[in-house]
Amino acid sequence: MLFTVLIKKAYDRNLQYRASHAINTVASAIFGLIYVSIWKGVGTTGGASGYTLETVIHYVAFNQVCLWITVFMTKGLGIDQSVRTGQIALDLMRPVHLFYHLMCREWGQIAYQLLYKSLPIYLLYVWTLDLPVPRSASTWALTITALILAAYMSICINYMIGVAALWTTESQWLFWVHISLSSVLSGFLIPNDWLPVWLQGIARMTPYPYLQYVPTKLYLGMEGAPILLGSLIWSLFLTLLCFAATAIVRHKVEVQGG
Repeated sequence: MLFTVLIKKAYDRNLQYRASHAINTVASAIFGLIYVSIWKGVGTTGGASGYTLETVIHYVAFNQVCLWITVFMTKGLGIDQSVRTGQIALDLMRPVHLFYHLMCREWGQIAYQLLYKSLPIYLLYVWTLDLPVPRSASTWALTITALILAAYMSICINYMIGVAALWTTESQWLFWVHISLSSVLSGFLIPNDWLPVWLQGIARMTPYPYLQYVPTKLYLGMEGAPILLGSLIWSLFLTLLCFAATAIVRHKVEVQGG
């Protein structure tokens, strides 16, 4: 019951700003078209690592669609703001786990962004870029599962970024470090297959490829179900880290001013 209430409240709150958010949606769609135009300008018909120019265009397009589900979250889940105002003390006193509370709230944000940002961009790209629509139910099931796990991992990462504010009072810089790493290691800018071997090795030791690269490869039918094992393992590991961080926070809380 609490899960659905928190999601609905977050979703309804965003509905009040649909007009201003529409600008972000249009801008995001334009950026995606710019990325595609760049690849059309420098690409060739023969691709590397199994990619053709058409595949790369579809890869870039679907990556842009995924951003609002898997990467663009509330910075640190809003914990740093709660620390500055002292609201965090009340949040920790609630009869519900802090991680569960903030996670549910963020799912409402993601649901809104899915309907009002990702879906319009997706339909635009299907129309303008001939982004293929999978006909296989299994492809859709794998892609949706990968996106849900990717969104959950991103929630966990942002939660830990936010928790860091309990000791530093400011953790937004960590969020931008996270975005920078994601831009390179998640396969957003280019497929991870094209990264230098040493950088591919680093990427494989992080959850970032499972945020963008894996869902997109599944959507395009270039990977199968076994790749989701990595998503599940990272989701479990990040969950344990979030619970461990919350346990530490409950024993010692430092907020600005004392």
